[in-house]
Amino acid sequence: MLDKRNVTTLMDLYELTMSNGYFKYGFTNKTAVFDVFFRNNPDEGGYSIFVGLKEIVDYILSFHFDKEDIDYLRSLNLFNEEFLTYLSNFKFKGDVYSFPEGSVIYPSTPIITVVAPLIDAQMIETGILTYFNHESLIATKTNRIVISSKGRSVSDFGARRAHGIDAALYGAKSAYIAGAASTATVMAGLKFKIPLSGTMAHSWIMSFENEYDAFLAYAKLYPSSPIFLIDTYNVIHSGLMNAIKVNKEYLIPNGYRLKAVRLDSGDLSYLSKKCRKILDDNGMEDCLICATNSLDEYKIQSLLQQEAPIDLFGVGENLITSKSNPVFGGVYKLVAIKNQNEQEFTAKIKVSETVEKITNPGFKDVYRVYDKENNKCIADFITIHNEEINQNEVKFIDPNKPWKSLSFKNCSFKKMNNLIIKNGKLVYEIPSIDDIRKYVRNQIDNELREEEKRFIMPHIHYVDYSVSFYNLKMKLIEEHKYNG
Repeated sequence: MLDKRNVTTLMDLYELTMSNGYFKYGFTNKTAVFDVFFRNNPDEGGYSIFVGLKEIVDYILSFHFDKEDIDYLRSLNLFNEEFLTYLSNFKFKGDVYSFPEGSVIYPSTPIITVVAPLIDAQMIETGILTYFNHESLIATKTNRIVISSKGRSVSDFGARRAHGIDAALYGAKSAYIAGAASTATVMAGLKFKIPLSGTMAHSWIMSFENEYDAFLAYAKLYPSSPIFLIDTYNVIHSGLMNAIKVNKEYLIPNGYRLKAVRLDSGDLSYLSKKCRKILDDNGMEDCLICATNSLDEYKIQSLLQQEAPIDLFGVGENLITSKSNPVFGGVYKLVAIKNQNEQEFTAKIKVSETVEKITNPGFKDVYRVYDKENNKCIADFITIHNEEINQNEVKFIDPNKPWKSLSFKNCSFKKMNNLIIKNGKLVYEIPSIDDIRKYVRNQIDNELREEEKRFIMPHIHYVDYSVSFYNLKMKLIEEHKYNG
C-alpha cells in the first residue's frame, strides 16, 4: 500500500542544507514556531476546507531516515558524518497544534502550528505542505461542486485524470469529506471505506453486436443497480429506446427496475429533458438521469438554472485536479524562536512591500467567534498564545480598519488550534472520515453565513486581531521598517 512507503526524503534540499547549518553552528538548542497558512481562497471563493491532517500526523510520527537514505545523502558530498549520524537517529520531538480536519478555514490564519527543535520543525516543511495543499484544494473544489448541485448526488469520477496515484487516492478521500457521495476509485473504497459507484464505458457497448445485447448482458450481471450509458450511438433513438426495452423485457419481469441512464455528451440540458419525458411516458418515473462530461460547479449551476432534470452528477477532471485553480498556496513560515535557557519566545516577522506577504508573528491562538443569537460564525480572532479572553466583551482590531474601536459582544468563542502531537507523541484522537464529513456538512449548513457561499463576490470573512497581538505585529513592523 502507498502508506507503507518511507516518504521522509519528500523534502526540498534546502531543508537539509539549512538543518546541516543549524547543526554545525550549534542551533540544536533552539526551539522554533512555524505556522502553516494560506493567502487566498481558490476560485475567489469565500472560504476553504482543511483536509490532510491524518496524513500529516502519520508522516510526522513515522519520520525517520533509512540506511539507503543516509547512503544517498552521503553521496551528495554536502554533509559531514556527524550530521549524517544525527539524521540516522532522528525522531521528531516537538509539538503540533492544528484545526480539526474538515474545518472551514480562511486566509492568513495559522491552520497548523509546529513548536519543535529548529531542525525538527525545518525538515518536515515540504511533507506537511504537500498534504495540506493538495487535500485542502480538492476538498474546497468539491465543496463548491456539491453546493452547485443543490442536494443532488455528486460522485468523484476523476482518478484517470489525476496527477498520479497519490492524487487520485487522497483526492477521492478529500472529495468524500467535502460532500461527494461516492467515488469510482476502488483503491479509495478499499482504504477509506468510501462508497463506490460506477456505470459502464462505451467500450462495453461496442464490444457487443448491438446496443441492446450490451444492455441486456449488463442487466443480467448486475440486475439490482443497472445504469446504462446511452450516448454511444444516438441518445434518443437508440440508447434510450434500448434501455427502456431491456427494462420492460428483462428487468421488470425478474423483479428489478432500471436505476438510471447516463448522458456523457451532447447538450445535457436538452437531452435530459427529452429523456425525462420519454421515461415518464413509459412508466419509468423512478429511473434517474446521470450526467457526466467535464462538469464543474458552473456547468452544473447552469444546467439546474435551465431546469435540466438531472439527478446524479459524475465529476472527473475538474474536481480531481481543481482545474480552474490548481494551486492552494499554503506556506510554512517561522514566526517565533527561543534558546534553550529562555522562557519566552521571541516573535519573528517577514516584512514585504507586498502587504499579503507580511507574516503574522509570534506563537498564536485562533478562536472562531459565533453570534449567540443565531450561532453563525462571524469572525476568526487571532490572539497571542494563552492570552486570556473575557468572553463578556472582547475588544479587537480589524487589521484593515485599525482606527475603529470595536468589540465582540454577545458572542461565544471556540478555540480552533488543538494540541495534536506533544513531545513527538500523538495526544489527539483523529475522527473517522465519516465523522469529518459530518463536521464539514454541519459547518456549511449551520455555521456559515449565506453570503460566504456565493461563487461571485462572496462576503470576505473577518479575521480580527486581539489588541495585544496587533500591537506586537505593529512593533515588529516598525523595528524592521526601511525608509529607502
